[in-house]
Order: sequence, then structure tokens, then C-alpha cells
Amino acid sequence: MDLQYLVESLVDDEQYRNLPPIRIKRITDSSLDVEQGFLFVAIKGEKTDGHSFINDAIQKGAAAVIGEADITGLPIPYIKVKNSRLALGAISKKFYDNPAKDKIMIGITGTNGKTTTSYLLKHVLESNGISCSLFGTIKNIINGEEIDTCNTTPSVLKLNELLYKSNDQVVILEVSSHGLSQYRLEGLTFDYCLFTNLSHDHLNYHGTMERYFETKASLFFKMKEGGKAIINIDDPWGDELEKVVRQNNDEVYTIGQSSKADLCIEEFKHSSLQITDGYSSFQLDSNMPGLHNLYNAVMAYAGASQFDLTRVKILSSLVTFPGVPGRFNVYKYHNDATVVIDYAHTANAILHCLKAANDYGADKVIHVFGFRGNADTDKRGDMLRIASEHSDHYILTFDDLNDVSENEMIETLENLNQAYGNQKGIIIPDRTEAIKYALEKTSSRDWVVITGKGHETYTQSYSLPTSSDAETIEYLTN
Repeated sequence: MDLQYLVESLVDDEQYRNLPPIRIKRITDSSLDVEQGFLFVAIKGEKTDGHSFINDAIQKGAAAVIGEADITGLPIPYIKVKNSRLALGAISKKFYDNPAKDKIMIGITGTNGKTTTSYLLKHVLESNGISCSLFGTIKNIINGEEIDTCNTTPSVLKLNELLYKSNDQVVILEVSSHGLSQYRLEGLTFDYCLFTNLSHDHLNYHGTMERYFETKASLFFKMKEGGKAIINIDDPWGDELEKVVRQNNDEVYTIGQSSKADLCIEEFKHSSLQITDGYSSFQLDSNMPGLHNLYNAVMAYAGASQFDLTRVKILSSLVTFPGVPGRFNVYKYHNDATVVIDYAHTANAILHCLKAANDYGADKVIHVFGFRGNADTDKRGDMLRIASEHSDHYILTFDDLNDVSENEMIETLENLNQAYGNQKGIIIPDRTEAIKYALEKTSSRDWVVITGKGHETYTQSYSLPTSSDAETIEYLTN
């Protein structure tokens, strides 16, 4: 594709006229991927600055470079822009010929529930003959093919490339706050935007809950004309979001226990609830325990109801949902104790997991969890407080250490336990040994809830020869 065509909206007339006719083979924002004829976009990240790798890109054959810095004297065209991330979004959309233009786009955001709601909605739609691509935390799925992912929301370049390859009718996208703040959705518009909830998370990045909310809310300014917002107004931030969206004169469909909700939740019973849509009352059943998962099911129902599907078809599809890796996955120990693995890593998410165990009549609830090094230190006290209040016994252990040493994390766990814990808790740094200890303490009607890692593999070695919580459970139950 011609360089001038790609950048015509990014540069002034004089710079545009001075560009030579150059054919661009591909676009990349990583100098490691540059080949002959590539356009390299230099982006300043949190840890590295792409401008430092411009000479490397040129040596590998880059045909042109886009960046924000004042740079002269390069042997190839250099296009200076105000924001490289915004520029990457604009040229990616052009290069792949607006690949989302013929697709129904659904964006799902919130602190908790994005992944489960995404998978639920995909399952319901595909059970009724509507093909779906899914981009999210666990994996990307297009044309039925699973592709590994490293971010909840892919880079805008990768996203456009995948959309270009997709032959699916619907695209369901988990939208993270990082993805929004880093312009990974630049140029995309949505038919439906869903909001699950908002609680303390990522404040090491956003600073305050207000800024975190504003970032999440920015998704709802990317709706197409005639698009619709689906919002959980039982969450106080969802209630605020409804007002913001209505002020923008966009259509809103609400769920919640409030009588003003379009889809009103009237009664909960373990894995089912009674809801009314303003015309009639009906029962929605889920095979995933917990109030939080019922909310996810209601969100998926609300999303699926925007399509030409009958209520019966949607409800029957929900009860055949096979679950999501690392999201409230239930196992049985050999003594008939119940074991749950969940990705929960906020106080609110942990509360829902522990309440689900108690609601299902657990004689004793044992909670195994830890904290990630250098991440959201402000939420740790609340997480521990919830664990100490809603479990009969808790075990503090390692999660991802990141750049924190083992000794430093052990000291952190000891200080936190002293400040926010109680006599119910102990510290076992080795995660596999912590899980083993928890299982050995169980009887037939007890529950062990293991949170924090979910589907993720371990980032450090432990005493047992396993690489994830699921593998550890399987190893200990064989």
C-alpha cells in the first residue's frame, strides 16, 4: 500500500507533498519484526522507547518510520506525529481496509466478569448459528481457531490484522482499561458496549477510581450511530455510567435489581434467578455457581437478546455453557471436598467466590491466595480483610513475584497478615505446598477456594512438579 495514502490524514500538506512514492509491505511497532519494505511505528512505552530502535529498523530494511520525536537526517522518510499510538490506529485501519466494517462489534468492559461474560455470549450466539470471533484475556479465537494472546485487549495493529482474517459475523472484544488508555481500540466503533462492574484495581496505573472509571467509560463514546449500551446499574459506577451515556443521547439497556432496570432481577436461588423484562417474568438458570456468575449470565442474556433469537433459545443455551478456563472451575478431592480455582484478584471478586462457597453449604471454607509483586498494593488490605472475614481458614502464599524477591514478599505477607488478618491465617510461601496443606485439612463437605492465578501458569518454580493451580490439583488428586 502507498505510504502517502496511509499517512495523508496524519501530516500537513507540505510534508505530504514531499513524501516519495513508496510501497509499504507491512506495518509493525516492533523493530524485531521489521523486514524489507516495512513501515516502522516508533512508540514510547512504559519500559522501552521505540525511538531508540529506529536505526535497527532501518538496518533491517524499513521503508519509512513514524514517530513523535524531532529526528532529522535519516536515510528514509520520517513522519513526525503528535501521538504514535493514535497514528498506528489510523494507519492500521487503512492498511487492512477497515476490517470491522461488515461485522457486529461487541465490547465488554468492567473490572470483573469480562472474560466469563464474553465466553457466555459467544456460546449462546454460536449455539444458535451465529459465528463469533473473540479477543480476550485467555486467548483470541477467529474462524474457530484459537490463538495465544499476551494482553486482554490486543494492540491496535494486531487487532486490525485479526479482524481482517476473521470471517465471523460477530466480534466480541474484552476491553481493558489499559487497552483504552493506550489507544488499542483507535478507529473501532461498536454496535453494543457492555459494562459489568467496577472495583479497586489497576490504581497503580490509573491513580484514582475516578480516572479508572473515566477510562472505562471512554469505550461508550465509541458506539456506532444507533448503538446500544448494556449496563449493570446495581454497581454504583454502572449507575453513574448510565447517566453519562444518556447525556450523550445514546440508547441504554440496563440490568439490575432496581425496578427501573430494563431487565429486572427479582429473586436469586443458588444457580438460578427470576427476572422480568417489563412484559413477563421468567427463570434464568446457570451451571456456574455464585451470584457473580448469575450477573454474568444476565449480561450475556441481555447481549444475546439484541439479536433475532427467542428467549427459549437463549435460556437453553446458557445452561449448556461448558465454563471458562480458570473461572470458578470446580474439582472434587478424593474425600469429596470441593475445590475451586478462580482468577479473582480483587477484594470484590474474592468476596463473590467465598460467598458462593458459603451459600452452597460448605462446612468449612479454606482460602488460598497471594499478591502480585509491584502491583496494586493499595488493594491488598481489603483482599486480606475479606478473606479473614469470609473464610474459616486462609493461607497466604506466592502469586507472581514479578521483580520482588522471595524474602521481600514473605516479609510483605507477614506485615499484611499482622495488620489485616486474624488467627485464621497462616503463611506458606510455596504455592503448591499451600494448596497441598489446604487439601489435607479438608473433610467431605469443605471447600478450598484458590484465587489469583486462574488459567495462568506459574512464573516461578515450586516444590511440586506442576505449572498451574489446575495441574497442582490434578497432581494431588491422582
